[in-house]
Amino acid sequence: MFRANEEKERTLTTAPRRSYRGPMSLMVGSVSSRNWEPWVFTANELDDLDAFFRIHGFAVVRGLWSDDEMAELTTQCVAAQDAVIDGTLDERHGNTILVDDLNNQIPFANYVQYLTEVAPAARDMILDPVVVDLMQRWIGPECWLLEHTRFGVVYQDARPGKESAYTRIGWHSDWQSAPHRDMWPSVAFTIHVDDTSPANGFLRVVPGSHLWATPAPYRNANDVAVPDGSAPWGGYTDEPPPFDMPLGFEKVPGEVAAYCERGDLLFHDAYLWHSAARATAEDTMRRHVRGGFYIGEDAATTSEDDFVKNAAR
Repeated sequence: MFRANEEKERTLTTAPRRSYRGPMSLMVGSVSSRNWEPWVFTANELDDLDAFFRIHGFAVVRGLWSDDEMAELTTQCVAAQDAVIDGTLDERHGNTILVDDLNNQIPFANYVQYLTEVAPAARDMILDPVVVDLMQRWIGPECWLLEHTRFGVVYQDARPGKESAYTRIGWHSDWQSAPHRDMWPSVAFTIHVDDTSPANGFLRVVPGSHLWATPAPYRNANDVAVPDGSAPWGGYTDEPPPFDMPLGFEKVPGEVAAYCERGDLLFHDAYLWHSAARATAEDTMRRHVRGGFYIGEDAATTSEDDFVKNAAR
């Protein structure tokens, strides 16, 4: 599935290993101490996290950063967001591609892109040795953080208010955003600035869907064209999905809600089916820092022009 970095010393793994041998590993019997969150691990359980991720396509590290580190990250992200709103930050840090209909009457910025250029705390946290170790296990020792092209690392503020142009996203896999580029596999990370819940929105995932041969998004919610030369499917096997990926926000058999806490670091594979649910409470927000690690020259030359906006908003 992934090219493991076998030579790297795995000194952080000291906890007893868990078993993830089949689909029932998401059920109650899979984890004796945290049955309700089998995808959550600590930095002392990286081998277990690695094993879980390879089977299910996502996993969470909890407790990696201190309260002070999260406070500084939050301060820098909000300052950058305010600077985008008031126009004091270069316009390349704003984004109108990833959102829904623009609202020109209430100034707001759901996104700050190329975040690591203006928020050094974000870059320091993303390049934590734990993060780098896991990325090297999954996509190889030569992998690197995408920072200065194709949105880079982004700070996202999803909220349901009238000022917001982004509240949710429909089913998709990250690979579908550029099936014509030879920049896969990839692994995405999300640092949660806020807890997630039904009140302020949350991630929905289909465990194991990264192993399916998911078709390129020739059918999509936005009727966008898929570029010529696109791969017909993406995934780690040639097994077709057992059902079609919905074009919107419908329930998918086997999906789970991947709720996170402030400071949680969530990883998901670029082939994993996922979506994000809209908040049910109006006076809420769901903020996070998101980006990805890649390998190969083609990813280094990608741009915003390569983005296929297939997912519903």
